[in-house]
Amino acid sequence: MAEHTIKLPDVGEGVAEAELVEWHVKVGDLVREDSILAAVMTDKATVEIPSPVDGEITWLGAEIGDTIAVGSPLIRLKVQGGKDVPAVEAVAAKPAMDDDQEEAPLADGMAEEGEHIPSPPEKPATAAAEKAAAPAPTKAAPAAAPARPGARSATAGAPRAEGEKPLATPAVRLRAKEAGVDLRQVPGSGPAGRITHEDLDAFIARGPQAARPAGLQRNDTVDDIKIVGLRRKIAEKMALAKSRIPHITYVEEIDVTALEDLRAALNKGKRADQPKLTVLPFLMRAMVKAIAEQPGLNAIFDDEAGIVHRHGGVHIGIAAQTASGLVVAVVKHAEARDLWDCGAEVNRLAEAAKAGTATREELSGSTITITSLGAMGGVATTPVINHPEVAIVGVNKMMVRPVWDGTQFIPRKMMNLSSSFDHRVVDGWDAAVFVQRIKTLLETPALIFVEG
Repeated sequence: MAEHTIKLPDVGEGVAEAELVEWHVKVGDLVREDSILAAVMTDKATVEIPSPVDGEITWLGAEIGDTIAVGSPLIRLKVQGGKDVPAVEAVAAKPAMDDDQEEAPLADGMAEEGEHIPSPPEKPATAAAEKAAAPAPTKAAPAAAPARPGARSATAGAPRAEGEKPLATPAVRLRAKEAGVDLRQVPGSGPAGRITHEDLDAFIARGPQAARPAGLQRNDTVDDIKIVGLRRKIAEKMALAKSRIPHITYVEEIDVTALEDLRAALNKGKRADQPKLTVLPFLMRAMVKAIAEQPGLNAIFDDEAGIVHRHGGVHIGIAAQTASGLVVAVVKHAEARDLWDCGAEVNRLAEAAKAGTATREELSGSTITITSLGAMGGVATTPVINHPEVAIVGVNKMMVRPVWDGTQFIPRKMMNLSSSFDHRVVDGWDAAVFVQRIKTLLETPALIFVEG
């Protein structure tokens, strides 16, 4: 037998290091060539690392959440051979996608139904290879095993809501299919509830679930969730923004009755190849016109150098919620796009973000951001600026409210805009002028289409 060392490969995009977000194997596991060993994250892309050889895992070089330099030893395996094999870099697999990211279009309020993940074709193997890859004998599970830190408690019944799809890698899905396990019944302890190999092992070891006890029960469990991957990057970005940027938030009420009438008419008469318009394309076009009058709001502040970079191109970031966390997809050059083009690009980027296929270029380079919680938007919010930008516009929930027209109260469709600004470079007056200009354009939407 010989020892084979696998190093962290160059995962692309010129990055020098990556964060380990998931192990697919443990010491003692037998793996085949091309078996997925681990998943690492660079920026916002998750990449799976396959094994270049058959062998037995003898050493793991990092823990979940560790940052590893490209070229550093990642895994050691015991392989067939007479002498040690020189360390080599594995070849990174394509970016990993969650199960619900492979097939579901982004649609607010809609849950995917059912699933079918085809099994990957088996590679031809020799008798020796099959023997080397055979799983080790499984010991009988103890009557009561202590819960692993970070694992969910083993409660009876389905661990997720009706229609909610489980998150798991293809390797876990294949194991579950071979074992006849319904992954919808398996609690996940990974980021965003992802099901790991350990979760599947624990579920199989537990066997059939016991009946749920009647009555109210005390719950003294404590789940320790390590902040890794995209969630850690979000935490770091938010901490940076709040620690460096003195925010000023300005909330204004917008009467969008006329805008909604126009939007309904345009959607009714749209061509088959045109997207269904939401409020966002109108807001984007209104922001473009307002920025033309106040270019200082479309800027990046390099606070270390003391320089504000005003951009001519309006690159609007659209904050989108995905199963893994918040990402900001960027509509480049909104100033050169009409209403329909803005809507089509927002839809395309939202679907790419949901599917995990958005590129680094599509997730960077914004100069001003829109954040919206849709129907969950609330009455008012205090958006955190997307550092190092100087402004963010927040869309709140649209509601029918009584409005006094001078003689009586009449029902109007109202929506608040909650916008935050970097008070170091944007005065309160300028912030108010910017929002008031957007208010005028949205309340009289015909002005959005007036050139000059």
